[in-house]
Amino acid sequence: MKRWILVLGMILLLFLANYLSFSATRSIISTAQGYQEIETFNREGNYIANLDPESEADFDRIDIKETRKLYEYLNNNHTYALQADGFTTSLENEHDMEVSFNYINEEAYQLNQFKLAQGDQLNFDYQFKQDDIPVLIGGGLASTYPVGSKIEITDPVTQQAVDLKVQGVLEKNTHRSNFYAPNSKNYYNFSVIVPVNEPFIQNAGLDLHLNGLMDIVLLDSTKEEATKLNEQIQNNLGLDFNFFSQQENFKYFEDYYVSSLKMISAITLVLLVVIVCLATWNTLISVRLMIKDFTVNLLVGLSYSKLRTIFYSYFAILFSINLVILFAITAFNRYGFWMRKDSIFATYGVFGLISMDWIAFLGVLLIDVIIGVMIVELALKKIKGIPISVGVLQ
Repeated sequence: MKRWILVLGMILLLFLANYLSFSATRSIISTAQGYQEIETFNREGNYIANLDPESEADFDRIDIKETRKLYEYLNNNHTYALQADGFTTSLENEHDMEVSFNYINEEAYQLNQFKLAQGDQLNFDYQFKQDDIPVLIGGGLASTYPVGSKIEITDPVTQQAVDLKVQGVLEKNTHRSNFYAPNSKNYYNFSVIVPVNEPFIQNAGLDLHLNGLMDIVLLDSTKEEATKLNEQIQNNLGLDFNFFSQQENFKYFEDYYVSSLKMISAITLVLLVVIVCLATWNTLISVRLMIKDFTVNLLVGLSYSKLRTIFYSYFAILFSINLVILFAITAFNRYGFWMRKDSIFATYGVFGLISMDWIAFLGVLLIDVIIGVMIVELALKKIKGIPISVGVLQ
């Protein structure tokens, strides 16, 4: 610890190893969670829509009468799951967050299986314009709008004044993963989940109609029926959609993500090897510079076992410094979403960290232990290989 240039160099090298390991581990965990969540849609006969990226979409020419006809066709010929997120509005809450309204039909709701912290599950049998609409709210809104309270607001997609009744509160950090990128998530801590039925859809505007189509899921269908629906969309709206099974979406994701992850993992592994080599070299330089100190202390009673303990304590201090820095960066990043009022990424947890962060930290800690053992044992082997007489002469 007396040679600060070597110490700082070691801290930087080990921090780079920790950061790369942490990022890769957290990405893998997030992907695994996404796969598990979306697996309910991964069934034979389910086909998920997405707008063909090569099609030329002219949304300005689309008339709401055509989209209403299309949804009538859907209701008469298909069973489908609809979920449309991200319609933001101003709704008073203690954190001054912009609130996201998310719309879901009964079929999608049954597949998502949201867990509640309080209250009851949604009811889809309400009469639009007559009954209060039952809704679920995110955990961040629970103190402002407890179960049973009413919310009077102009709905973002119908542009009509509606009365919402809070039916239940979602568990904190409830989220939805993307069908096409399972490692990507939107969090519902500051969201209102609105159940939609056929009358609601017919009263909604183009925004809901078009956004709902982007991720619509045909249930218990066939490829031929999906192709026929695509023809209806093309004829009525001039849009070209693809309908893939979730397994095909997973395969598409894996083609680019897994290959990228392999590349990142290979680079990380190479860098870890380089970092371990540099860190070992750094340690051996320190040993060479202080060989006389080691020799003298060995002569007056310092044992190799105690020297090993000193080395492990030294690296425990370095790793602790790195983990604290990595923890601070991660916590600041999570806190940044709250500061920017970015409601779809704002999460709850100890210091703002969520489960995947803590698991990734455990992974980093394991890698640190492996690196530390390798460096310490190599350094001790080097010291043991130097005769004491040579050490004294040096």
